[in-house]
Amino acid sequence: MPQLEDPHFRQTVILICKHNDQGAVGVVINRLTGQIIGDVFSQLKIYISDHSHTISPVFDGGPVYPELGLVIHNGDLEIWESSMDIGGGLKLTSSKDILMDMANGNGPEKAMMILGYAGWSAGQLEQELQGNSWFTAPADHNILFAPDVSDKWKMSARLAGIDTNRFYNQVGHA
Repeated sequence: MPQLEDPHFRQTVILICKHNDQGAVGVVINRLTGQIIGDVFSQLKIYISDHSHTISPVFDGGPVYPELGLVIHNGDLEIWESSMDIGGGLKLTSSKDILMDMANGNGPEKAMMILGYAGWSAGQLEQELQGNSWFTAPADHNILFAPDVSDKWKMSARLAGIDTNRFYNQVGHA
């Protein structure tokens, strides 16, 4: 929402990956790091035989553990060492084997590399939602894997029935 002025989260779209009574974990899906996956392959000394993913951008997933590499991807199979089902036909994988498969053309059909994540302590996200810091929309593969990163925030708002041109910095509660 417009009143959220934290530069880490202003106009971000966050995919919530886990939410329970202990807190929440999500990844920002519309901020870029300036790196491409090919850079990550090179840094990790992963041999590349299929260059289809090498020019894909690397996303800034949030301020927590920015050195942690994560891959959000589609698929129902759990063939990689450390994958977590996050619902909606999506997985979150943190093991290097998925990157090796992506470099060899054996990775998932759709994937995005993310560094870091966003986290909330117990009840914190709920408080922020009540304080109108965020609006919520259902997860959507078209938005998640949209090629134009700059449109994801407005696309998410439209999905939630919100016209971002009508946002005001002041809110009220009924």
